[in-house]
Amino acid sequence: MAMQIVDKSGEGLSKVYGVTVDAASLSQKLEAKIAEIRPQMNIKGFRPGKVPALHVKKMYGKSLMGDIIDAAVTEGRDQALNDNKLRAATNPDVQLSSDIEKVLAGEADLAFDLSIEVMPDFEPVDLTTIKLTRPIHEPTDEEIDEQVAEIAKQNLSYEKKTGKTVKAADGDMVVADFIGRIDGEVFEGGSMEDAEIVIGANRFIPGFEEQLKGAKVGGAVTIAVTFPEDYQAAHLAGKAAEFETQVKEIKAPKDATLDDEFAKQLGLESFDALKEAVKGQLEQQYAQASRFKAKRALLDVLDEKHDFPLPPRMVEGEFAAIWQQVEAEKERGELSEEDKAKSDEELRAEYRKIAERRVRLGLILAEVGRHSDVTVTEQELGNAIRQEAMRYGAQAQQIFEMYREREDLQAQLRAPIYEEKVVDLILAKAEVTDEKVSKDKLFEEDDLPEGYGGA
Repeated sequence: MAMQIVDKSGEGLSKVYGVTVDAASLSQKLEAKIAEIRPQMNIKGFRPGKVPALHVKKMYGKSLMGDIIDAAVTEGRDQALNDNKLRAATNPDVQLSSDIEKVLAGEADLAFDLSIEVMPDFEPVDLTTIKLTRPIHEPTDEEIDEQVAEIAKQNLSYEKKTGKTVKAADGDMVVADFIGRIDGEVFEGGSMEDAEIVIGANRFIPGFEEQLKGAKVGGAVTIAVTFPEDYQAAHLAGKAAEFETQVKEIKAPKDATLDDEFAKQLGLESFDALKEAVKGQLEQQYAQASRFKAKRALLDVLDEKHDFPLPPRMVEGEFAAIWQQVEAEKERGELSEEDKAKSDEELRAEYRKIAERRVRLGLILAEVGRHSDVTVTEQELGNAIRQEAMRYGAQAQQIFEMYREREDLQAQLRAPIYEEKVVDLILAKAEVTDEKVSKDKLFEEDDLPEGYGGA
């Protein structure tokens, strides 16, 4: 459509363009739109497809013109960016300067200002000049044995305790029936038969398991507990309850024999196969920790080597998201001790630095990826959508369809995939020196950069 765009002002990364679309052009678009939809219209009193154009305009003209104006705003934005070879950092602000009612009625030109925040123009550092040290660690035989022992602990078997004086002790499994009551009334979900209760496993309400210590087979125990204030069932939270418990059997934990038979119980061919599987899992864990450290070091280097103006609204948006989280943590009393000692002014200053760092690094990674034609494939996105949907169990198909239909949700999944691909690209081109370290050194927390607060 006929459109005039003028450069009204520009300071730093902020640009303002005036856009005018003449009324005649808008009217032509409206007439074309009416002609397009008339054959499909079916209105009472008229033959299908024979509704007069004037009647359509009277009934739907404003609505159709609203769609045309929306398209004009989008076209104006795109043309202003393309003509001036700019890339928008955030969605432009639109300020109408014409009487919208007259525009909708076809009596006035459409005029609006576009306030656009553009991407900074900078050249990323030569990736081959980046030097990093990457800590690495290989699983030792001792670490593999420790992990196997932990697996055995998690797969404990139990054997029945026998004798006349058998009593339940810490670590024992008590098989029991119980009925729960609040204020003397049985409540839903508070009763169970043949419940397997391991004393000390902390799988029941706090205090429940401990009161079974010393219980005997055939004996009755009244267990008095109070549901936690944050209990998942809100109607039970904070309520005092009593459980009338009948002990039916007591079992003692049986140490597993670490042999081929134990491995077969876990679905593996042999004990050696189990150790090899554990070694592979540890190697994967250590590799992830190693990459995390390398990525963290890389981000520090990228932050240090780049200095360019940041889009203000992008920084404000990032800071607002961070500060909302800080406020929520403050309300829940979850602020770190370091942050509790600081004033809001000090916290705002520190978290603004965090917002600036995040925006800067995001722009750097995006620019590196753009220069190297990094993309997220449909297969990668599809896999991410499936993984996300599977987290919702029975609603998986519904969540999957929702992500397939909404581009904003897809963007949320695409962003971390893109970031990791760019990081891999940089690490492949950078000079990375591997340094063998201990397991403790590999997993120890690094000091955060100055101004990074407790994030």
